[in-house]
Amino acid sequence: MTKKKRENLGVALEIDGLEEKLLRCRRDLEAVNSRLYGVELSPEARKSLEKEKNSLMNKASHYEKELKLLRQENRRNMLLSVAIFILLTLVYTYWTL
Repeated sequence: MTKKKRENLGVALEIDGLEEKLLRCRRDLEAVNSRLYGVELSPEARKSLEKEKNSLMNKASHYEKELKLLRQENRRNMLLSVAIFILLTLVYTYWTL
């Protein structure tokens, strides 16, 4: 496997991994929200859950930013691959005429 293919595969795997982390983070955030607003809590417990909620929101934001960058890189790699394919097709067509 060429280095470029491994890089493309690596980006795709990174995207999948980050999407899974983001999904878990959002599920945890939903669970924290339901605990925050579902029952009566002591001030300390509420403060702890708010802190956990903020932490999860920061993680989710970080994952979303990383995903955006990786998707841009993946899109750029795909466009480069298409451009190379078109160029090779044109060269092949020119040489076979």
